[in-house]
Amino acid sequence: MRILVLGGTAWLGRTVVQRALDAGHDVTCVARGSDVPAGARLVQADRDHDDALTAVSREHWDAVVDVSRTPEHVRRAVRDLEPVARRYVFVSTVSVYASQAEQGADEHAAVLEPSDDPAEYGAAKVACERAVLDAFGAERASIARAGLVGGPGDHTGRSGYWPWRFARAAAGGRAVVVPARTDRPTSVIDVRDLADWLVGAAQDGAARIGAAQDGAARIGAIQGGRAGVYDVTGEVVTLGQHLDAARTAAAAAVPVVPLADDVLLARGVAPWAGPRSLPLWIPDDDHQGMNDRPATRARSAGLKRRPLAETLADALAWEQLQPDQPHGAGLSDADEDVVQSAEG
Repeated sequence: MRILVLGGTAWLGRTVVQRALDAGHDVTCVARGSDVPAGARLVQADRDHDDALTAVSREHWDAVVDVSRTPEHVRRAVRDLEPVARRYVFVSTVSVYASQAEQGADEHAAVLEPSDDPAEYGAAKVACERAVLDAFGAERASIARAGLVGGPGDHTGRSGYWPWRFARAAAGGRAVVVPARTDRPTSVIDVRDLADWLVGAAQDGAARIGAAQDGAARIGAIQGGRAGVYDVTGEVVTLGQHLDAARTAAAAAVPVVPLADDVLLARGVAPWAGPRSLPLWIPDDDHQGMNDRPATRARSAGLKRRPLAETLADALAWEQLQPDQPHGAGLSDADEDVVQSAEG
């Protein structure tokens, strides 16, 4: 197959490109940068420019894979590529849902009102989804609403922090600060499993391309599945189970210091992500549904998920090669010392 990846230099995009190359596909990347996997063809372009896709719009593509969060970029892409592409695979997010309170909800849940502002992440992704579906229709589009993505290469630190923290504690004879309440849901989709599902969606979208009487390209009959909208998320486990998997990945049996939500918040610990945070900890009961989406439809359409302990072990191996820890999310040793102290 000929697959066009709009991007290919950042974490998920590079993984998609590599998995597609490993599957034997011919891959072209359109990107501002130049760091694409070996074996992929690069077309350098800036999607802020209206004519960024002119060159690739003169070719035919079995599938396009797009990870953009900018509605204007997506509108230009579907405008230019709909006549020459069989399938458009768009990576969206579970942040599109209007409510994150309901646990176990699926793709039928209401979404946010669309926004053209990329800073409004979920609402901007809604606008992107609509542009794709309006241009390609539900039969020629695959929308993957991804959950929290983790594994090797996770620059956000959200999936790498806990195994790294347990491993560091074991090496230094330290205890680990954890939330006292660990029954809330968590979910991490391995970047490689997500990429494999996206490449599968591109493959399943194979179609016949014929020539119209005037010589212009047209799209023929669609073959295969994975069309439409899918939640593509990891297995739902409790925070306690996630911490157990992190301990397993780190091979570390270390003491923990469980602290209540109000204590953590009072001592300046941030939920979920970012500096001085405890990754995956969400004390707000109105947001527990974000990590509790079963992905039944995606699993029925071929989503395979590796064990969480494997994802975290590989994330740890990558973390241990990085120059700075923690990065993106988590507590430093000094932060932990302050948080554990009564004066913190």
